[in-house]
Amino acid sequence: MSTAIYKVPVPKNEPVNSYAPGTPERASLQAKLKELRSQEVDVPMYIGAEEVRTGKTHPLNPPHDHQHKLGQFHEGDASHVDQAIKAALAAKQEWADLHWQQRAAVFLKAADLIAGPYRDKINAATMLGQSKNAYQAEIDSACELADFLRFNVKYMTEIYEEQPYSPDGIWNRMEYRPLEGFVFALTPFNFTAIAGNLPSSAALMGNTVVWKPAYSQIYSANVVMEIFREAGVPDGVINLIYVDGPTVGKKVFTHPDFAGIHFTGSTAVFQTIWKTIGENIETYKSYPRIVGETGGKDFILAHKTADAKQVATAITRGAFEYQGQKCSAASRVYVANNIWDDVKKNLLADIKDIKMGGPEDFDNFFNAVIDRKAFDKIKGYIDHAKESNVAEVIAGGECDDSKGYFIQPTVIVTKDPQYVTMQEEIFGPVVTIYVYEAENFDETLTLVDETSPYALTGAIFSNDRYIIEKATKRLSQAAGNFYVNDKPTGAVVNQNPFGGARKSGTNDKAGSKLNLLRWCSARMVKETFVTPSDYKYPFMGE
Repeated sequence: MSTAIYKVPVPKNEPVNSYAPGTPERASLQAKLKELRSQEVDVPMYIGAEEVRTGKTHPLNPPHDHQHKLGQFHEGDASHVDQAIKAALAAKQEWADLHWQQRAAVFLKAADLIAGPYRDKINAATMLGQSKNAYQAEIDSACELADFLRFNVKYMTEIYEEQPYSPDGIWNRMEYRPLEGFVFALTPFNFTAIAGNLPSSAALMGNTVVWKPAYSQIYSANVVMEIFREAGVPDGVINLIYVDGPTVGKKVFTHPDFAGIHFTGSTAVFQTIWKTIGENIETYKSYPRIVGETGGKDFILAHKTADAKQVATAITRGAFEYQGQKCSAASRVYVANNIWDDVKKNLLADIKDIKMGGPEDFDNFFNAVIDRKAFDKIKGYIDHAKESNVAEVIAGGECDDSKGYFIQPTVIVTKDPQYVTMQEEIFGPVVTIYVYEAENFDETLTLVDETSPYALTGAIFSNDRYIIEKATKRLSQAAGNFYVNDKPTGAVVNQNPFGGARKSGTNDKAGSKLNLLRWCSARMVKETFVTPSDYKYPFMGE
């Protein structure tokens, strides 16, 4: 058998295509959009070696054109959760025993498939299924997912290389085993990259996985699974099921071999999961790893020295890219009164210029929200603001669900810094602004820190270095990702490890080595070369 210490390919962030008019990637993506829109797919669950079709189907509809049918998926039940767990456990030993470079090769191949022959397909599926424009789909489903896969391989090797000191006569070695049991990945609708990373990061470390995506992301999740299978992920290593949450929970969280959950979703769901795990703690063979990224009430704080145009641009991009359906989206803004008029003028000009419609039209910056439930919830907040005596809708506010779930980019200005839309996560294209007295900056820092239970992302805009330093220190617990003179969105793998604390999650930093450490269990091996044969120590001599 050949042996060597292997060096993995040096990863780099996948270059982002522009899709500008006249570029070949634009024409290619438009052709793929047309092709996928003209077809209807029949999406099975993937359990072990089987493609499972139950006959209980649900339509897959674009959020921006909810009468059009992209295909259907087959929903499962409790028996399919059992089947998926059994498949994961059956595949576990062989996958865990596979040499690490073989696991690395599988996911490196998947990254190259995503960046190459599958790029148009995964982008088009994300655009159609999740109503993302071409640029948002590109930075998510193609670039970020490829980055996750490539850099995770690098992080894995760095972990394996971390070894303890060995004094003379002793060899100390650290092994990094996969967890004992199966990992459950529960993924959201808003990022195809997150949906691909949560199961694959655990699998890379030798674990086998049961993966349940959000129903509204199944169309692109199916493409991710197609890529994994072509890349050589063995049967049973990642099992993709479509079963409602309570049914899955009853099976997964009562199983003795449940080893951990990799989660991105709502705070309420995550807290329920954590409570359920605690209630069942005596059931499990080990203490399950709980890794989760939940919500955010992300802020922009604009000091009196900030550039008004830069602040306005940060609000437009931070609040309204992908219709505000990012856990990092800017949703509360604090603007000093001396620059407010200029910020407002530039912001309203931006919003007036925004074009809204389906992502197939590349002129549209703005598309639909994900589904009826989201539409109704977001509309409720806007209607509340329209009736409030402490809030005013100064832009947008119109909602139309006749063709798709369209809500205009909406700006609310409030006189009350504790107004409901300054505190609660909306997850839609609504940003609320509080204009503060420029000389009350210290008090405003306290407002920013204490108004929301979340602590995911935030930004300070200022041209005063002392103010930047003060805000960075005072808001040290208010955001896991903190931005200086930039919008609070757009974290890049290996550059901006992502995650927050407080009610925003466990801050295990997706896109960094910290996350992968959660999916392994270390074993220390000490070997002594000259073994003692007398129990007595020197101090016991005469």
